[in-house]
Amino acid sequence: MELAEILQRQPVWRGSPLLAAVPAVSTGFAPLDAELPGGGWPSGVLTEILADEEGIGELRILLPALARLTAAGRRVAWLAPPHVPYAPALAAAGVDLCQLAVVRAPGRRDALWAAEQALRAASCSALLAWFRDARYAELRRLALAAETSRAFVALFRPLAAASESSPAALRLALHAAPEGLELHILKRRGAPARVPLRLPWNPIVRPADALGRPAPAASARGNAREPRRLDLPVHA
Repeated sequence: MELAEILQRQPVWRGSPLLAAVPAVSTGFAPLDAELPGGGWPSGVLTEILADEEGIGELRILLPALARLTAAGRRVAWLAPPHVPYAPALAAAGVDLCQLAVVRAPGRRDALWAAEQALRAASCSALLAWFRDARYAELRRLALAAETSRAFVALFRPLAAASESSPAALRLALHAAPEGLELHILKRRGAPARVPLRLPWNPIVRPADALGRPAPAASARGNAREPRRLDLPVHA
């Protein structure tokens, strides 16, 4: 008897390749939604976005979801971004600036504390946080806080963090690609991803001439960074 016949005759539970019942918000990119449990950015868990280069698309892949959330009157918080967000470019991408809050933190521990408090207070529907260094125990606390808040939580970390253990339910590694972005799904709930995704940018959408001012130094010893171009699109 073939395996297919056995599965049809016997009450055997079959695991789904992806967990469809996961609360999520669409990424705005159909190929990416198709690869994510729930069809979008998962809520109530940690998502890690790993990249060593700035401006390659790490913000662009999040903007459609942020625009959708803020249009519905949901608050979005940016915690310790390396550059001051450029408001005109965000508005051009559809983000309601009235629902956007930017939180500065003088150091790593302060940023982690602020993230945990914001999530436990359920004060935002999405939290974007930049952490170059974070211990597993600290990430675990954030994961528990995210579960309580049911918010979409994206942590930006360097590529080297891919070799470290993490409680994040979704981990993505980003690399620049011609006219787009190469995205590797390192970890997700469900079957592992076999091949990387190539997300081509819509030619109607192009990077804005938006120079972000460096965020204030994290400490008295921190050196001011040179302004870098933010990866924020505007419509032609």
